[in-house]
Amino acid sequence: MFDLGGVIMEIRRQNCVEAFKKLGMENPDDFLGEYRQSGPFADIESGAATPARFRDEIRRLLPPCVTDSQIDEAFGKFLVGIPIHRLEELEELKKHFSLYLLSNTNPIMWADGIARNFRQQGHDVDHYFKGIVRSYEAKVMKPDAKIFLEAEHRFGIKPSETIFLDDSKTNCAAAEALGFKTIHVAPGTEFMELLRNYPGLDIR
Repeated sequence: MFDLGGVIMEIRRQNCVEAFKKLGMENPDDFLGEYRQSGPFADIESGAATPARFRDEIRRLLPPCVTDSQIDEAFGKFLVGIPIHRLEELEELKKHFSLYLLSNTNPIMWADGIARNFRQQGHDVDHYFKGIVRSYEAKVMKPDAKIFLEAEHRFGIKPSETIFLDDSKTNCAAAEALGFKTIHVAPGTEFMELLRNYPGLDIR
């Protein structure tokens, strides 16, 4: 079971921070964290705010006349892209394992940048995963135990038979507390290499 940002998708928080600063936001650093957001950014990821409400809330922090498209574009700067080799590795893994995605994400990025990046090889995101839990639909974000339980119950998976990969140690610890096996995908590491070196897992 994969996290998205920092594991499959390359992200860069600072790009998003700088984009909102250019729009006139004084303190985007206060809202945009490495692994979890706050304020309006958390509200849209947790499903507490619709895209329209999110934009309205963000607009209060910006000069007049900033458009929806400008807000969406700045928000999307968080995403750098998915390297092709990772899509190819997911394609290979799904031949042998059931793959799932568990992501703190939001409908604006999901419908645009995320969807576009997964289509690089001609497939939608659903092609790669047997099931997907998106925080904004589940109305809860990692590291809350409820989002892991949502995946467990929805897909009928057993934590003791499931490896969860995330770039956040906090999220990994939350999964471990529920019985999941975990792999911390630290910056500069690749999930496929970590899986190949995982004890007892036969991946050539």
